[in-house]
Amino acid sequence: MADQVARSPFQDSAVAEDIVVWSAEYLSYRWSDDHPMNPTRLDLTMSLARQIGVLDGIELVEPIAAPDSELLRIHTPAYIEAVKRAPEKLAAAEKLTTVGDTEEPEHGLGGDDNPIFQRMHEASAMLTGGSLAAAREIASGRARRAVSIGGGMHHAMADWASGFCVYNDAAIAISWLLDNGFDRIAYIDVDAHHGDGVQHAFIDDPRVLTVSLHQHPATLWPNTGWSSEVGSGAAEGTAINVPLLPGTGDRLWLRAFHAIVPGAISAFRPQIIVSQCGVDSHREDPLADLALTVDGQNAAFLAMRDLADEHSEGRWLAVGGGGYGLVRVVPRAWTHLIAAALGRPIDPAMPLPDLWRDRVRHLAPSVDLPQTMGDGGDVDYPAWDGPGGAVQGSIEAADRALERVDSAIIATRRASFPLLGLDPEDPRD
Repeated sequence: MADQVARSPFQDSAVAEDIVVWSAEYLSYRWSDDHPMNPTRLDLTMSLARQIGVLDGIELVEPIAAPDSELLRIHTPAYIEAVKRAPEKLAAAEKLTTVGDTEEPEHGLGGDDNPIFQRMHEASAMLTGGSLAAAREIASGRARRAVSIGGGMHHAMADWASGFCVYNDAAIAISWLLDNGFDRIAYIDVDAHHGDGVQHAFIDDPRVLTVSLHQHPATLWPNTGWSSEVGSGAAEGTAINVPLLPGTGDRLWLRAFHAIVPGAISAFRPQIIVSQCGVDSHREDPLADLALTVDGQNAAFLAMRDLADEHSEGRWLAVGGGGYGLVRVVPRAWTHLIAAALGRPIDPAMPLPDLWRDRVRHLAPSVDLPQTMGDGGDVDYPAWDGPGGAVQGSIEAADRALERVDSAIIATRRASFPLLGLDPEDPRD
């Protein structure tokens, strides 16, 4: 693929297209029939995007599975071999579960979160290949924005499967970009769960800024992502974490995002923004406790795209991630994501197409489908105006929620902003 990136990655993006990377092979990443991460959500997303016309005239980019040489950017040889061998040990793993043995599975492969499935390596490598294809398209100058909803496996560690993630496609794509003309990359993670695997991969690399907005680690796995986690060594200040308490909804989540992310991105001056766009922050998600609507999630996608336009000449690589409202939430949210990447905005009041609704009724007859592409969420957030803006000691629920969010904002700003040369108390930074 080296000949595909011979041109400068910083050429005029006006000639580049916006692309969608997709393969039906993404649907083979299926842990088990009752696992919360079901690839049906991807199939329904692409079906919905087609039905409402978002993909009209778009030629999808077909990825190839990532070879071992690319997986080795982040993962150890022993781990990759263990993933390849895992299906051969499937019977033994099932026996281990049946007898209730508490022995920890090898490399995290096995158990309820990461059960072994056939062709695990091939399916995981294909998701990674999708994120690499998006990176290559942008680096070559053929694309300005690229989205691959199959990616976003942000929990996978160098030698450990974690949180439904086998290979860390986002980290691998970032590593590839670092070797192909980029030396300042910003990674923004809006999944309800902390982007621990990507942060860990670049915790001491000053070329990569990782920003994660997530449910507070005291209340949700993986129990990391505290404001005090800021990076190490020469990279101190390039890890930014915004932990938000359960129940945080659109307006206050967006208040926190805009109080921290634009200032950090402006100070870091990235050449490209990579976004993990998990949608388990939705109020209906069964595995997390934030309270965003599809409207709030779309506002986050648009904000990240706009930051790329402002600071990175439009270069934006977006991947999927978590999201376990398989029918009611994920397809609508990620159709908005695809639309954002393609510059084809969707009216939240648009009714869901009848053909799509009919298909879903056949697949999931018990699901009460929403009527429109939005939830009627309020995305008119109150801008953060410095410390002391929240009402102290109020008994009103709204005031208490504002005070809690502002506490998170100032904690993160005080931990990270001085390391970026910014004033944590000044809302202009």
